[in-house]
Amino acid sequence: MNGLRYAAITAAFELLTLSRMPRLIRRLSKSRGVIFTLHRVLPDPVADFAPNSILQVTPGFLDAAITRVRDLGFDTVSIDEGLRRLKSDKPERRFVVFSFDDAYRDNLVHALPLLRARKCPFVLYVPTAFVDGVGEVWWQALEDIIAQRGGLAIEQDGETEYHRCRTTAEKSALFGTVYKRMRRMDEDERVALIRDIAARAGLDLGAHCRSLIMDWSELQTFADEPLCTIGAHSVHHYELSKLGAQRARSEILESLRTLEIQFGKRPRHFSYPIGSRAAAGQREYGISQELGLASAVTTLPGGLYRRHADLPWALPRISLNGNFQSVRYMSVFLSGALFSLVGRA
Repeated sequence: MNGLRYAAITAAFELLTLSRMPRLIRRLSKSRGVIFTLHRVLPDPVADFAPNSILQVTPGFLDAAITRVRDLGFDTVSIDEGLRRLKSDKPERRFVVFSFDDAYRDNLVHALPLLRARKCPFVLYVPTAFVDGVGEVWWQALEDIIAQRGGLAIEQDGETEYHRCRTTAEKSALFGTVYKRMRRMDEDERVALIRDIAARAGLDLGAHCRSLIMDWSELQTFADEPLCTIGAHSVHHYELSKLGAQRARSEILESLRTLEIQFGKRPRHFSYPIGSRAAAGQREYGISQELGLASAVTTLPGGLYRRHADLPWALPRISLNGNFQSVRYMSVFLSGALFSLVGRA
């Protein structure tokens, strides 16, 4: 995250936390609850160069967040219970759904024991190729390659570019440049590029994926866990909007079928990879509806309102961002209406 932007958001969070505004917003808002987005749960200190640290929170923060949510009068519920409360015409207590994307192994090691101890329901969204060990966790691969090297060779328009990345500043600048370039690319081009970069750097992308993501036997623990709802997260974690309609539909459908074959139960919930406006839109929402899914979540910020019960294939979520791991900020994160305003900007 850009340093100036990070400082501005931190300052805004501090001002909001010190004010009574989040409490007032929650009192006056018609928001019925929120879904929190998480990815990795790790106790390790963050390195100086760690652009993906926004996806990482500590077990201590997760534990404190669950406690704070409940102290502020919210129930922690399953995604199905959250949808039921959205549809209800009776007054219901406000709720939080904790959701985890990508099936990182650290969710098994560090998150699951804590969630069990707190009796906290959650949903885990699974990209099936990752669990097969044949996907590319490309954003982390790019970070790990740059972190370990003082220079990087990248092919651009048939020519090889050489980039120096010895200092933290150089590494951060290079990651930002390549990451943005990859996000603008067609998915097949992006896959080819990360494979080329990895090959030049001597990184086995399959082994890298297997080191980060649970295998099917490990994931079975979550499938057997009463607190857990298994959701789908596509096959390859592609931005679906970049694919043709049939291929996008197949990414969703085949992930549902694979999870049904593995665990004997077809998921009813889906998470769009990346989940931004650019990554998923009306076409993808329509595919989720057509496939009979009960819900599908985005990463568009916002609270949940009664209207979302009528369009549950485009649900907003609020990210518990690794750069803002302060329990003091939980009152802001729980102000769904505030994030809904930001999401419309």
